[in-house]
Amino acid sequence: MNSSAYPPIDWARVDLLIDLALQEDLDTTGDVTTNSVVPEEAVARAVLLCKEPGMVIAGLGVAERVFKKVEPRLEFTALKHDGDSCGVGEVFAEIKGPARGILIAERTALNFLQRLCGVATTSAKYAKALAGFKTVVLDTRKTTPGYRNLEKYAVAVGGATNHRVGLFDRVMIKDNHREMAAMEGPGGIARSVERARKMYPGLEIEVEADSLEEVKEAAGTGAEYIMLDNMSDEMMAEAVKLVAGRAKLEASGGITLERLPRIGKIGVDFVSSGALTHSVKSADISLDIRGEK
Repeated sequence: MNSSAYPPIDWARVDLLIDLALQEDLDTTGDVTTNSVVPEEAVARAVLLCKEPGMVIAGLGVAERVFKKVEPRLEFTALKHDGDSCGVGEVFAEIKGPARGILIAERTALNFLQRLCGVATTSAKYAKALAGFKTVVLDTRKTTPGYRNLEKYAVAVGGATNHRVGLFDRVMIKDNHREMAAMEGPGGIARSVERARKMYPGLEIEVEADSLEEVKEAAGTGAEYIMLDNMSDEMMAEAVKLVAGRAKLEASGGITLERLPRIGKIGVDFVSSGALTHSVKSADISLDIRGEK
């Protein structure tokens, strides 16, 4: 994906996260080990090293911001770009300058970078599994609190696509909304869509459906999207026939990497997976000191 297509990073929010992370590490005393062991005048050169195959890089700008917030005199040179893949033993960035600054910033920078590279790498695997199909992989709101902007950025860097950002940018009538609507009597889905359309005419509407009967009802409301929640492959195929293009279909729930090609063959428009963010293993990256600059 071209970098211009990535969602913009909210740097004001990132700065807040960095400040919180550094405060956790340094408290009011600072890095007692580095301050006592490393001479104040010492300079060093360090590299960021990939230690796993097929890693997709994401978050270089965040890592640079951490280093320069700790020590503005540090020079951060990215040798690759966000979205590039990296192999075992490959150096993808270099940091030069005051040694204390490098060591103090090391863990915070790595925590951000390892998390975001993990999200991007997982997203790339999911997107690759659907290569050749029209079905698009989406993320969800199952993100680390406070990190949504960064994690959705990393999803896009990995080649998957962002779903709604939050509760504000798309109406999504889910199971609990349907349950509440049903308390008022039959026709709860249609009634919910009508109310949402009236209150937020400029927003798209998605309806979650657990059964083919609910799919049929949702398709008749004019909702732009229908989420097929925890449906078997056979039910999804039947839903595609039932809807016949009247709404975009999104498969969700029970989505695994192995199942994606089967879902692609069914012909739904989207498949969403919380695993892109909530079950990700952080990437294996190290910072190695390589002597003076």
